[in-house]
Order: sequence, then C-alpha cells, then structure tokens
Amino acid sequence: MAGIQPEHLNFLLIPFMAPGHVIPMIDMAKVLARHGVNVTIMLTPLNFNRFSSVVNRAAVSGLPIQLLQIRFPSEEAGLPVGCESADTLPSYQLIHNFFVAIKLLLAIVEEKLEEMNPIPSCVICDKHLPWMAEACKKFEIPRVAFDGMSCFTQLVMHNLYVSKIHESVPETVPFVVPGLPDEIEFTKLQLPGLFNPGTSDFFEFREQVRLTESQAYGVVVNSFEELENGYVDEFKKIRGGKVWSIGPLSLSIDDNLDRAERGNQASIDAAQCLKWFDSRRPGSVIYACLGSLARLSAPQFLELALGLEASNHPFILVMNAGSESKEIEKWISEEGFEERTRERCLLIRGWAPQVLILSHPAVGGFLTHCGWNSTLESVCAGLPMVTYPLFGEQFLNEKLVVQVLKIGVGVGARVAIHLGEQEKPEAKVTRDRIQAAVEMVMDQGEEGCERRRMAQELGKMAKRSVKDGGSSCLNIKLLIEDIAKLAKQKKSV
Repeated sequence: MAGIQPEHLNFLLIPFMAPGHVIPMIDMAKVLARHGVNVTIMLTPLNFNRFSSVVNRAAVSGLPIQLLQIRFPSEEAGLPVGCESADTLPSYQLIHNFFVAIKLLLAIVEEKLEEMNPIPSCVICDKHLPWMAEACKKFEIPRVAFDGMSCFTQLVMHNLYVSKIHESVPETVPFVVPGLPDEIEFTKLQLPGLFNPGTSDFFEFREQVRLTESQAYGVVVNSFEELENGYVDEFKKIRGGKVWSIGPLSLSIDDNLDRAERGNQASIDAAQCLKWFDSRRPGSVIYACLGSLARLSAPQFLELALGLEASNHPFILVMNAGSESKEIEKWISEEGFEERTRERCLLIRGWAPQVLILSHPAVGGFLTHCGWNSTLESVCAGLPMVTYPLFGEQFLNEKLVVQVLKIGVGVGARVAIHLGEQEKPEAKVTRDRIQAAVEMVMDQGEEGCERRRMAQELGKMAKRSVKDGGSSCLNIKLLIEDIAKLAKQKKSV
C-alpha cells in the first residue's frame, strides 16, 4: 500500500482555555496546514471569536484549516456566563469552578468526535486536558500531548519527580537538581505546584496530568533544538524518542495584522503603538509585561512602575485588570505617574500586541514573567531579558534564560505565588532591584553588549530552525510522517 499523503491526514487540535495555551496552538495549526495537513481547531465560543479572524485569513490564503466550535459549560460549573478562559475569571477564587467546567467538557468533545467524518488521524491536545486520554482511547485515535513548556523545564520536572530531592530539604534552602547537563539550583518555594502546592488542592489533577502526558504517543514542544541542546536529547531519552520540537511557533506569523491581533483584541491601536516608537532611538526602550494571568497587588505594581521610571529608559508598561486595578488607577492618578512619565512611558491597559512590539527596532529589552511563550518571543526578537518570574514553571524558565543561555538578568524574585493566593511579604520585589536589573540589561558596556550579541545570535538560530532544512521544519515533517505511518497501519488492519 502506498504511503498516506499529508492532504489525507486530519489533525484535531484542542487547546486548554487560557491565552498562553491557545495562542501557540493556533500558530501550530497554521504550521501544520502549510505542510498540507487538514487541521481542525476545537474552540469554545469566546476563543472562537478571539481567533476567527486570524484563522479565516489563513483559510482564505488557501491553507486547509478550520475552526470547530464547542459549548463551554460555564453555568453548570458555577461560573458567570461567558467566562470561558482563565484570563476572564473575575477572581482566581473561581479557579476550582473553572477546572470543574474543564472536566465537564469530556462529554461535549466526545459528542463532536462522534459527528466528525472522517475521524481525526491524530489529536494534539494540551496536556492540561487529561480526560482526552480516555476519549482518544475510546475512538482509537493517536494522542500527542502539547506541552507549552521547554524541554529544559520538562527534564527538570521529571528529575524532581524521580529523585524527590525537594522533599528532603527545608523550603528556603537551595538544592541542585540531579541529572541535568548544567548545575541548576532552586528552593522548594520556587517550584511549580506539583512540587510546591501551597494552599491549593490540585494535587490529584496535577498527578493525572503527569500520568496521562507520560502515556501519550508523543509530545510536541514549542521550542527548537539549538536553543536547548543537551536538554532536548535527554528529554527524548525519557520519551522513547517521540518528542518533536517544532517552534518557535510565533514565527508562523507573517504579517503585521496577525501580529497585532495575536491572542486578543489589542487595547491599543497598532498604528498608535508604532507611532510612539518612531521618535525612539534603536534599542532604547524596555518593554514590561508580566503575562495575561498575572495580577500584581497595588504595592507590587507601584514598585514595578517606580523601578522602571528610576531606570531613566523609555518604557512600555502593560497593566492587566485585576481585583486591585481601581487602587492602582487611583495611585497612578493621585501620584501623577502617567503625567510625570508621559514623555518616555506608554501605559497599555489590557492586551498588548506583544509580538509586534518586540519586533520593533526601538525595543532593547523585555521585562518578562518568563512564561514560555513570552520567553520564546523575546528569543525570536533577539532581545535580552529582565526576568521576573511569578508562578508555574516560570522560575525554571528563568534559570534557562539567565544561567544556561546567559541572555537575562533577574530582579531577584524568590517565591512563587500560585493563582488565587495572597502575595507573601517575602515575595516582594523592590523598585531598587527592578531598576538595577533593567540598567544591567540595557547597559552599553562590555557585559551588556555581550548579552545582546548572544540574544541576537539565538534570534538568528530561531529563524533558521523554522525555514526549509531547519531543525523545527524537519521535526514537523517527521511528526507528519509518523502519524501517516500509524494511519496506514490502521487502514491495513
């Protein structure tokens, strides 16, 4: 029997309902479609509306890509109507209800799978939808897990899970993670929730995620092999070789309109944003954004804003609405912060066109929470980073950026604050530390220039990896070939 061609394969992509998870999967869908695979992305109404224009443009251009809308059971889980994404939760006290709704999606997704003709050749689903293991087994569909993290982070977490070294040391004492290519230290308080649960009781869910991810046929990673060298190889050993690094997925964007609309409707007009840059010297602006889920307390936002102001560099500061946004706005108004800094500060309230901003020549550094999407976007732009991790795997990503890649400077964050938890006094990052880190990253001396040179070289490597003949392009082809072989075997049975 002849091999099955890409155009005869149907990939179904199912993201977790949070911007940092949906965005790279939309990018992945476009990459797969460019290789001839028929791609369907399953989204709930809110995300359907957020991404329909980007996907429709791709479809009109001739790519075999489409959206499939499913209902999100908000009300059954005790959530407000239309609350379908982690960033739309009015309070993180509702995070438990959100995960109840996620679990209820199983029956809804299975109903859609019953209707699909042909049945998908493969399902690529976010690892945080562990019940998809059950659905794929029922419908006999190969399941590939999508991990929004790096191979570095995956290897660190695997070695922690196996060694349990974090369980034998006091929570504030640094320890070295065993079995890594580099000597990497953490304290328990900096680790993700599986190892540092805090006050939440998601242990059972996290264990289920870990188990079902390990049982998946393989793992697709938004990274490129040159970025993480030995870490990719070690992670492949753990996964029996079924690891495909196909990123950076943000490089799938090929026009400014897609850059401006990536993820959500921007809170600032792209033209207005670009106009602000026009009067700035190349490499002079620091862009500060702590991600779509971060909601700083008013005192911590004040430290961030004043640290940026004290650095004397032009800066863009992105504010996310949260429970303390009124208090923050009151401080901005009463202290005259916006008026005082208006000659060199652009304050963006809400969603920012991040990829568009980072690609502008005026930007010289990125103050980031070290979410993996943001980290990769900075790498692609060839920018050094000021690292300000908050929760999840962000402290792990910081180690990769600062210690392994040597393209970042930390603000000295010491403690992870999980979603829904109160900010701890020991987690405070002062304006002085923020100012110092910004000045080091933007420094024009020998150390700063070397950091920039290394960041720019990684940016060039990233772009080469996704071009024809590059490592990520090759991995996409290998993934498609692998699924085609499975489809052929199934057809011949």
